[in-house]
Amino acid sequence: MTKPRVVIVGAGFAGYHAARTLSRLARGRAEITLLNSTDYFLYLPLLPEVAAGVLGPTRISVPLAGSLPGVRLVVGEADGVDLAGRQVRYTDAEDRSGSMEYDRLVLAVGSVNKLLPIPGVTEHAHGFRGLPEALYLHDHVVGQIEQATQTTDPAERAARCTFVVVGAGYTGTEVAAHGQLFTDELAAQHPDLGLRPRWMLLDIADRVLPELHERMSRTAHGVLDERGVDVRLGTSVKEATADGVHLSDGQFVPTRSLVWCVGVRPDPLVADLGLRTEKGRLVVDEFLNVPGHPEVYACGDAAAVPDLTRPGSLTTMTAQHAERQGKLAAHNIAASFGQGRRKPYRHHDLGFVVDLGGTDAAANPLNVPLAGLPAKAVTRGYHLLAMPGNRARVGADWLLDAALDRQAVHLGLVPAHSVPLENSAPETPAR
Repeated sequence: MTKPRVVIVGAGFAGYHAARTLSRLARGRAEITLLNSTDYFLYLPLLPEVAAGVLGPTRISVPLAGSLPGVRLVVGEADGVDLAGRQVRYTDAEDRSGSMEYDRLVLAVGSVNKLLPIPGVTEHAHGFRGLPEALYLHDHVVGQIEQATQTTDPAERAARCTFVVVGAGYTGTEVAAHGQLFTDELAAQHPDLGLRPRWMLLDIADRVLPELHERMSRTAHGVLDERGVDVRLGTSVKEATADGVHLSDGQFVPTRSLVWCVGVRPDPLVADLGLRTEKGRLVVDEFLNVPGHPEVYACGDAAAVPDLTRPGSLTTMTAQHAERQGKLAAHNIAASFGQGRRKPYRHHDLGFVVDLGGTDAAANPLNVPLAGLPAKAVTRGYHLLAMPGNRARVGADWLLDAALDRQAVHLGLVPAHSVPLENSAPETPAR
């Protein structure tokens, strides 16, 4: 008999773990193809440490070819899905069109930056969703400090040393916290700078980390205040220009750096399918099946998965959910071919971790609130356990960063035009 063909679109937390789990379950009895825009799985939670020079970019990039035995990798972008003909259309890395047929399809296309209709943002802001954005931000920060030391204009120097982050969720909070430490080290290496670089964190919410418990918010806010980050709550950007940002409170902040971390929205491919969506996410049942298409599964940020622990709600767009849903999709696909029984998606939160750089973190494993070094130990332990590879290399980089001065050079490998806000790479943002 012909082996069943399973196509998985997307290799974020959901797609990667779906492929990995299905490969183990199938044991060669199915043809598994993974379509992804890169040849690596990106461990997004550590992306702020790449931007701050703590970790090298390859440390959080796990090769797909080497870590998914029995899975065929196709590097390309999905262009559309022919549900009637059971085909996925794609464009490969050399702009050639192709298609692949499937018996089972897993849509795990993830998410992209959430855009707001604010004048100037798409032209002057940069997102933080993938390696290109992290490498660009690292280079940009180093370059701004170097340019600031070379100018004799105090106003220009202050503007180049001001970094504005919009969005005080996981990503924005960590970027600002790590960024302040990073620029403090850069300033120490440039004694002629004459001023301390300034980071601002903006959010329309009334507290940082609004999606988490208030104790974690208080811990993170306290660290940011102690570190000197200018946290502005109930405030956002009204307009962005090449010379700075106009805030919603009427103030103008001169800056050359605007980092956009306001949240995510499902990949545009979801809307193009013509299927029912909720809050922009593809509607699925508790078994991760798309209604009316039992051969199609969706998981992660792209899927509106019902939260059985909170009837009437959807699971949040986090890496914890995405990873678990990917594994369950694999089990249910195996069950559809007679191997085991399908199960509904049901979860229990294990807690959350937020790395604030240095020796600071906030965590609540099993709802036990932690701060400082205990939270840092839990946070780093969680990341090492959650990473599907490169653990020794990440641990080594952490040890070297604690023992040695951080190296910072402007390589200029990723120009600004290569990381436009509206085209930022899809992935899953949080823990």
